[in-house]
Formats: sequence, structure tokens, C-alpha cells
Amino acid sequence: MAGAIVWYITLFGCAILFYAIGIYAQKREKPMHFWSGTEVDEKEITDVKRYNKENGVMWKRYALWYAAAGLAEIWSMAAALTLLVLACTLGIVFLVSTYNKIYRKYSVK
Repeated sequence: MAGAIVWYITLFGCAILFYAIGIYAQKREKPMHFWSGTEVDEKEITDVKRYNKENGVMWKRYALWYAAAGLAEIWSMAAALTLLVLACTLGIVFLVSTYNKIYRKYSVK
């Protein structure tokens, strides 16, 4: 029982954090950066509002992996662990590739 509580707190905590990043990105006036320690200059982006909206959607979709893993534990710990591993591996690849597509789409050419 205690393990399940820790599992839920951890996974839903991660889901809430990533979802909150998505909300923050969508409400931001300046372009949302992706990489730690970097900034995206407004002059680099053609449409900051749409860029931030797509960036926020990306983070919200990533949050769903963690929420799904938390919910999957109700039925199967193996399925929940599989989803968590996928979120931490393929999910990161999804984030990087999606962000790069968004940046290329809205960057000044």
C-alpha cells in the first residue's frame, strides 16, 4: 500500500509538473525556451504566440505519459512500469524531436 502511494505521488507529481510547464509556456509573452540555460530571442521566432501554444501542447502531451502510467498501476504494475520506461526514453525523444520541429516551423528563415 505504501509503495502504491509513493508511486501515485511521484507519477502524478511529474504529470502535474509537466502539465504546468505546458500552461506556463502557453501564457508566456516571450518565446518559451526548451534547453536548460538557453534563451530564445523574440527576433528568432516569426509568431511567438503560436510558437508558445505548440510548445505548451507538447509539454501537456508529455504529461499524459506519466498520468497514464499512474492510472495503469490500478490494473497492472507491469503495464505501469512499461509506460514509465517509455515516458523516460521514447518520451524524451518525442520532446526533443517535437521541439525541433516547432522551432524550425517558427524560426526566422
